[in-house]
Amino acid sequence: MSKVYDIIDKKKLDVVNKPISKAHGLPNECYTNKEYTLIERKKLFEDKWTVIGVASSLKKIGDVKPFDLLGLPLLIVRNKKNKIKVFHNVCSHRGLKLVNKQGNIRNVIRCPYHSWSYNSDGDLIATPHIGGMNKHQSSKFKKSNNNLKEVRSHVWLDLIVVNISNNEIPFEKYIKPLSNRWTKFWKKKDRKLIKHASDYGYFKLKAKCNWKFAIENYCESYHLPWVHPGLNAYSKIEDHYHIQGLPNRFAGQGTIVYNPKFKGKIKFPCFPNWPKNKENIAEYVALFPNVMLGIHKDHFYAYWLEPINHERTLEHMEIYYVGEEAAASKKYKLLRKQNHKLWEDIQKEDVDIIQRMQIGRNSIAYNGGNFSPDMDNPTHHFHKWVATNVV
Repeated sequence: MSKVYDIIDKKKLDVVNKPISKAHGLPNECYTNKEYTLIERKKLFEDKWTVIGVASSLKKIGDVKPFDLLGLPLLIVRNKKNKIKVFHNVCSHRGLKLVNKQGNIRNVIRCPYHSWSYNSDGDLIATPHIGGMNKHQSSKFKKSNNNLKEVRSHVWLDLIVVNISNNEIPFEKYIKPLSNRWTKFWKKKDRKLIKHASDYGYFKLKAKCNWKFAIENYCESYHLPWVHPGLNAYSKIEDHYHIQGLPNRFAGQGTIVYNPKFKGKIKFPCFPNWPKNKENIAEYVALFPNVMLGIHKDHFYAYWLEPINHERTLEHMEIYYVGEEAAASKKYKLLRKQNHKLWEDIQKEDVDIIQRMQIGRNSIAYNGGNFSPDMDNPTHHFHKWVATNVV
């Protein structure tokens, strides 16, 4: 694999890290070059903690779900102990991709090629005819040396995060700066109350653009009046503030006027310990590389990105409420439907913008762009994170 400076002039990345008034954004190659994307897969997705799904999408013991990360086949499993595990989705025999679609394995993950089989902990438990006809074991072969290769994983707020290279600090330490920030809104015991909506809790959007555009757009509120006129009618630019996490792992924005108007008199239950003097505050943070989080007094969402290649991205939205009743009962169904439509409409408004930025990156006149020193600080924060970590 090429090094980043074989593809991008060092000066183009160095200028990203300058003070915001003198900086340019990431160069075009970071959005249009296929070979550069392989560097990102290693440096930003394999070497960092990356979201690949949610635990609530695997409800039963034995549920499996394949996930390809920029071509790297992974497999998520809910094992017999009801724990989420992640493996490389490849048979240790001849390298066949084991699972092609989501389902339930019951007892074994069986390779369709030679029927080598693994249990839900990835242990190789069956090797038919390995020693010759009707000889299912061999003194020359040790099964325990050929189990599925497990990927380091952790579940946080239902999000399944992986560190494929097994080189990062423990996730509890990695997330601590953001987790500590949110203790002023959420007590840790309140976070245990979040439940994925049983209906109107998920949607997926296809974006014909590089995954980074979604993150950098999410970080700032500068675009609200022109891209989100409905949202801007009650949550204006001046009602927002910047969030820049240190160490540089997250960035985003907050609002001081969260108070959506839905039909009907019923309101969602709120987190029990959310401060009364912060009821109208909500925060929207991108946790690098690929998840955007929204925290409110009455619900939480995770908007995570599945990069397909350098110019295609799937965007997944997961919505959560406070307690099982809010998430699943008929009483709140109309509210869930309205809230779902609110966020889906907002995200759809962004898609056209970020797709047109992808097209714009083909311009030979564009130098990575400039930043507003007052409005683009969180986006610059993200660009610096990319420029620093791909080297």
